[in-house]
Amino acid sequence: MKIHLSSVFVDNQAEALRFYTEVLGFLKKHDVPVGEDSWLTVVSPAEPDGTELLLEPSGHPAVKPFREALVADGIPYTSFAVDDVHAEFARLRALGVRFTQEPVEMGPVTVAVFDDTCGNLIQIAHQA
Repeated sequence: MKIHLSSVFVDNQAEALRFYTEVLGFLKKHDVPVGEDSWLTVVSPAEPDGTELLLEPSGHPAVKPFREALVADGIPYTSFAVDDVHAEFARLRALGVRFTQEPVEMGPVTVAVFDDTCGNLIQIAHQA
């Protein structure tokens, strides 16, 4: 068994696609219309046939209080692996990304947390 698909809730799929592709550097994989929304996924350019991230519409009533509670407590919705947190922090910050937690070393793991502009906090991490 392996992870094939994961998701993040987003308020606006078009804005999320722009952020996740133009800022974070993911590639659009699928964009299939489903009613008013789309089955919209992105993938890492390093693994275009790997795990897909669904940019899932946040319309369900349970989503708003769930995400608000996570953000209020500073809890990332998910975590992305990077080769070097410090370098990725510098790259993203130069692009205007707002970090809620600068890089912190916790033993063999270094993490930082940013606001994805779509209602989520996202952690980036690398292990030494």
